Amino acid sequence: MIQAGELLRTIHSPEDLKKLDTNQLIALSDELRQFIVDNVSVYGGHFAASLGVVELTIALHYVFNTPTDQLVWDVGHQAYGHKILTGRMENFHTNRTYGGLSGFPKRSESPYDTFGVGHSSTSISAALGMAVANQYQNDNRQHIAVIGDGALTGGMAFEAMNHAGVTNSNLLIVLNDNCMAIDPNVGALKDYLVDITTSRTYNRVRDEVWNMLGKISKFGPNAQAIASKVESGLKASLLKQSNLFESLHIRYFGPVDGHDLNHLVQVLNDLKGIPGPKILHTLTTKGKGFALAEKDQVKWHAPGKFDKVTGKIHVKTYDTPQAPKYQDVFGHTIIELAEKNKKIMGITPAMPSGSSLNLMMEQMPDRAFDVGIAEQHAVTFSAGLATQGLVPFCNIYSTFMQRAYDQVIHDVCIQNLHVVFCLDRAGFAGVDGPTHHGAYDLAYFRCIPNLVVAAPMNEQELRNMMYTAQLEKNNRPFSIRYPRGQGVMPNWKTPFEEMEIGKGRKVSDGEDIAILTIGHIGNYVVEAKALLREEELLPAHFDMRFVKPIDEAMLHDVFKNFKKIITVEDGCLMGGFGSAVLEFMADNNYSAQVVRLGIPDRIVEHGEQIELQTECGFDPISIAKTVRNLSSVVLK
Repeated sequence: MIQAGELLRTIHSPEDLKKLDTNQLIALSDELRQFIVDNVSVYGGHFAASLGVVELTIALHYVFNTPTDQLVWDVGHQAYGHKILTGRMENFHTNRTYGGLSGFPKRSESPYDTFGVGHSSTSISAALGMAVANQYQNDNRQHIAVIGDGALTGGMAFEAMNHAGVTNSNLLIVLNDNCMAIDPNVGALKDYLVDITTSRTYNRVRDEVWNMLGKISKFGPNAQAIASKVESGLKASLLKQSNLFESLHIRYFGPVDGHDLNHLVQVLNDLKGIPGPKILHTLTTKGKGFALAEKDQVKWHAPGKFDKVTGKIHVKTYDTPQAPKYQDVFGHTIIELAEKNKKIMGITPAMPSGSSLNLMMEQMPDRAFDVGIAEQHAVTFSAGLATQGLVPFCNIYSTFMQRAYDQVIHDVCIQNLHVVFCLDRAGFAGVDGPTHHGAYDLAYFRCIPNLVVAAPMNEQELRNMMYTAQLEKNNRPFSIRYPRGQGVMPNWKTPFEEMEIGKGRKVSDGEDIAILTIGHIGNYVVEAKALLREEELLPAHFDMRFVKPIDEAMLHDVFKNFKKIITVEDGCLMGGFGSAVLEFMADNNYSAQVVRLGIPDRIVEHGEQIELQTECGFDPISIAKTVRNLSSVVLK
């Protein structure tokens, strides 16, 4: 376990913070930052975001009476300091490990985690709901939503501010502006925030107005309202535009230096006394205090384990060629296809490096778009492209596609438009946990008319599915899901071959038991069969490839020749691939013993992918065990 600094060791809750003077707070910020560096370098995790809000985190807990005053973090990448200061320092080394602390704020973990997060742009809505509820119940609390400028690009944040502006709720929005999400921010909002932060005249006059507001209360109850109007007018005239937040009736303060701890404390104390919704614009540096992270904020968002002295990131080395990550197969393949088909476009909502669409953005900048944290817009923007004869590949993580479900149905599938959805991180996401698991896409996509639902077992199938999906004759919605991590083919760059939509393949012959799989998890069956070979248990294996349309000819063959069937999927069992097989069996009056393996109907927490698959019983050893158990069953 990493040893904390002298001051940090005395902090077991925010109450201990309040015993320190301002000089001690500055020393504490240095110790907290170092403790985060020490831990993440050894154990891994998100890194740069938490370093950037060390002073802000301390100031918030110092000024406000948490958890009575309710603090909501957006996304939660930046909440490591918050966890450490709220009684979890001694267990922080278990962060993101199986059975340990969550990598994100989580209500069941601590009363200081007032709202569970992991997806972007939720904090203002949640904090506003808390504020309205407590106002209704005559409970006088402060409510603080911390949101980054990246998360602010999400439409939900604007919806929340639009609502907040017509309430008199006790809500403070703290805008953590570092010009970054995971990748650099894009869009007009980024430019607007830059205009505010770089206007010297505005910042000088703002300070004068701020001082005036602090002194004016002695002139009567209406004086502050008058000064507010004066301030708003100055903002509009000096910035040559109206203030976005003020136009929503949210009082704007800032920008202020998010690393000036003493000033932050002073400003937050002042804001406590100002009623109604308000926003404090703080300027921070992602990766603050670790030079390499400040320089390359994308690389150091979540670098894995590294040497904190040299900054060398620990990377596994291999003696033999390794299979690529599925995301990189996608990234290189879409470029190959786009070179042949001028209609292909690439779209991602703020995940260009995570999806590897950044490769296309570099080579074909006029044909690849990062639309910001805006999944709904990404889907409907893709639909708009498709109406004009283009073929958009819309790459969204499975867990984030949930946010654009209505757009998939209403804007793409009802209109039967030629949009190709590539769902990265399908199945268990690993240590990011339940907010990031791609558990539901097979179930929620296979019920939508017009949509092809496919999953490749290996890199070759991914390439061929992408090739097939963009063909003009397959002018319809098409989804392809694949997991986080590596594939199985070191020599993956195979020639393109058209696949027959809805057609599976037999991987291996066998006796007594048939195993049906969808996607990459089929490789676990190959491993399980190797374990069973010495026991002379030889189940047949079928790679179905498509959940919709499902290969009915193959299923007829399976049910006619096997009375014991196992389905395996890295998705939810409720309504997923196994359910589709059971529906086929019932609809066609077959009778067989079917055992379904996959993600059960409960929330599965965080851990390494293989740990979670083992917990849920569809790792190679568990699959082999299921075959043994089923082979011993005698059917009447």
